Amino acid sequence: MLLAIDVGNTNITCAAYKGRELVNEWRISTSGSRTAEEYGVWLSQAMAIDGLHLENVKHAIVATVVPETLFNIKGFCRRYFGVTPLVIGEANVNLGMTPLIDRPSEAGADRLVNAVGAHSLYGGPLVVIDFGTATNFDVVDGDGNYIGGVIAPGVNLSLDALYRAAAKLPRIAVEAPGRVIGKNTIECMQAGIYCGYIAMVEGLVSRIRAEYGTDMKTVATGGLAPLFSKGTDMIEIVNGDLTLIGLVEIFYRNS
Repeated sequence: MLLAIDVGNTNITCAAYKGRELVNEWRISTSGSRTAEEYGVWLSQAMAIDGLHLENVKHAIVATVVPETLFNIKGFCRRYFGVTPLVIGEANVNLGMTPLIDRPSEAGADRLVNAVGAHSLYGGPLVVIDFGTATNFDVVDGDGNYIGGVIAPGVNLSLDALYRAAAKLPRIAVEAPGRVIGKNTIECMQAGIYCGYIAMVEGLVSRIRAEYGTDMKTVATGGLAPLFSKGTDMIEIVNGDLTLIGLVEIFYRNS
């Protein structure tokens, strides 16, 4: 099996694939101080619950936006699988596309992988929206090249900032409000976050399409993508596994 490892700012997702078929996936919170042995103990137990074992893994590929995790994740792969993983961003890994931006080395691994995954499934040009710790808008041309995008504060990051900076505002869950004009504090906050982010999606995608000069598909991923896609027709496709699909695609481009 192939183990695809997606290290985000909040969570790490490990997904086992047999060929291009997803077998199962497991998540753990991101920590820069977690050791290779801790990864091994956690994943061995998680896989065993599903009747799988570490020795089933013969290949690994990693995308991380948290550089301090990489050393121990590489050590984890070497110790428990006997392989050196492919790492997105390293010189020996061919993405099969070109980042057409000023400083390609600055592009987040997740953004590049999402671009590959989305284009492999849906073609291009397209806009990929990732509702993660940050809300990313990534633009992919018709040939599959990553040509830039937008980084905005994430939904939960914005909620946390409101809670921490405003003494009388409570911590709330993200929900679609029944109306835009709130009648109490919680309704007002929910409207501001939900309707505000819907307006941002619609506004930015419209501006991106106008600047690019042609219509573009819009694909959303990330945990909150299903919720926000219900509030706008601007999001045409939701795929929660886009990053993992991109990792698998890149692995086979390098096999």
